Amino acid sequence: MRQLHALFALGLLWVAPLALGQNAVTIAELSRLRYGGGALVAERVLERNPSFTRYLVRYPSDGLTMYGFMNVPNTAGRFPVVIVIHGYVNPATYRTLAYTTRYADGLARAGFVTLHPNLRGHGLSQGSPEQGASRVLYAREILDLAAIVRAQAGRGALEKALPSVGLMGHSMGGGIAQRVAVLDPQIRAVLLYGTMHGDDLKNARQICFVFTNRQRGCNELNTPPETLAQISPINFYARIRAPVQVHHGTADTQTPYAWAEEICAALRKNNVSHQCFTYPGAGHTFRGNDYNTLMRRARSFFGQALRSGG
Repeated sequence: MRQLHALFALGLLWVAPLALGQNAVTIAELSRLRYGGGALVAERVLERNPSFTRYLVRYPSDGLTMYGFMNVPNTAGRFPVVIVIHGYVNPATYRTLAYTTRYADGLARAGFVTLHPNLRGHGLSQGSPEQGASRVLYAREILDLAAIVRAQAGRGALEKALPSVGLMGHSMGGGIAQRVAVLDPQIRAVLLYGTMHGDDLKNARQICFVFTNRQRGCNELNTPPETLAQISPINFYARIRAPVQVHHGTADTQTPYAWAEEICAALRKNNVSHQCFTYPGAGHTFRGNDYNTLMRRARSFFGQALRSGG
């Protein structure tokens, strides 16, 4: 029993979620769950370069083993952590090093430990991909990962990590980051890039009618509006304690630019510290000067938010 208490204190003992956890979808229900437990483990080195070392890592969530990669700066010291959340990629073709690898690599070169989890059913991660528009299960994986990072920082695979965690989410990943931010008051910075909406009704309509020709995301359209309101992060922005940056291109055909304007208006209404950046003529994924500007702003944003107060 003494050994069990010691493991629990170190955050290395996974505790099964409450019975509620299997069906929790509203912000109120999700806020009553406990996150974390277990440990992040580095399985092997994937790459070494002059700036950082890339590891294949795994961690537990919801009884599943989740995988991804972690970039650790090669210089001495400990570094803040940015969790980079990928957008939608067909799970059948998804690989551990997804298109969002370049964002994780750019931040690692700037002195951040970057974690790039592969969401359930993607790459080596166990489980089935989430089919709905709300992506509640994906958010729970990130909530578990953030809690593990804070508990394990300075030890094991996270020896060079500080317990200072930020989120960067593109597209679907931005929608996930919004849900995580309203549920986890210890998240210290949130960057949304070409993000999905904080209103899950709008997400469901876009996924059902625009993205998939009625193949996915349509079930939520039958959900009572009052229930969707309790699920949608935008109605709970007042809970966010982290500063938020929003980056969106005016020519985005996947997630309309108007969504960014609505998100920024809601952040302002709820007195959330935020910055909103417009990229004229940019599409859903930035290239060239737009990409360089995004990363310059991201490095500065995470540096100020995650390094202050150490």
